[in-house]
Amino acid sequence: MAIGRVHSKWLKTKVLIKDPALHELIPQTKLFNKENLRQMLSQYSMVYVKPNLGTFGLGVIRVEQLPDGGYRLQTGTRSNHFSYFDHLHDDLKRRIGKRTFLVQRGVHLLKHKNRRFDLRVMVQKNLNDKWETTGVIGRLSHPQKIVTNYHSGGTPMSFEKLMSGHMSSAQQQDCVSRLNKLGRHTAKQLQSTYPRLKEIGVDVALDSDFKPWILEVNTKPDPYIFRKLKDKRIFSKIYRYAAAYGRFSSKKRKSPS
Repeated sequence: MAIGRVHSKWLKTKVLIKDPALHELIPQTKLFNKENLRQMLSQYSMVYVKPNLGTFGLGVIRVEQLPDGGYRLQTGTRSNHFSYFDHLHDDLKRRIGKRTFLVQRGVHLLKHKNRRFDLRVMVQKNLNDKWETTGVIGRLSHPQKIVTNYHSGGTPMSFEKLMSGHMSSAQQQDCVSRLNKLGRHTAKQLQSTYPRLKEIGVDVALDSDFKPWILEVNTKPDPYIFRKLKDKRIFSKIYRYAAAYGRFSSKKRKSPS
C-alpha cells in the first residue's frame, strides 16, 4: 500500500481542529483575503501568510502591524514597510497572484543566541503498526530569515542544547514527554481522515510560557535532519521504521550510518 500524503495545509488544519484538545494548540488559521488579513492583524499584530501548497518554508511571509500604525512585511532576508493597510494588501496580492494562501496567527518563538527556533517532532508507524514519536529536533533559524527550515538556511540542533537556557533538565524531560504524546495524538487525528498515513513531521513552536503550538504538519517529513544529532540511535530507528513501511525505494535508499 502506498504511503499517504496530504499536501494541502488547509485540509490538514481543518481535520486537526475537529479535535478539541488539538484545536487549542493550533494558531488561528484562515484563508487569505483582505478582510481576514485586516481582522487578524488587528487582533494579533503579527501573522504569517503562507502558501497552502509548498515545502521548505518557501513563500512564507511575516506581516506585522507596527505601534505607529504602519506595517512591516518580511520575506527571506528582505523587509518592506507600508504606511497604509491597502498598500500592504496590494503588495501581498501581487506576490500571491492566483495561488491559495493562508493567514496564521503569529507565535513569537523562543530564541537561542538571538535566533528564533522551533521543533520538528517525528512520528511514525512502528514495526507493530502503532504510532510512535521517534525523534524531536530543534531548528534554529538563519540569523536574517523568518523560517527555520534546514533547506532555507536553518540549523538542526538538539532540543537539549536549544532549551538549556530556558528550562532545567527535569523540565526538559517533561516537555519532551508532552511533545511525544502530542505527536501521537496529532498522527491519530490525521489518520482518522487519511488512513494511509505512515509518518508525519509536526512543526511545533514553544512560546514564552512553554505552551506548544502546532504550526504545521508535514506528511513527507525529511528524516535525514536527525542525522545531525549526536545520539545516532534516533536516526537509526527513524530509518528502520521508514524502510519497513516503504519510504525508500531500493534505488534511492541511503545508508543509515
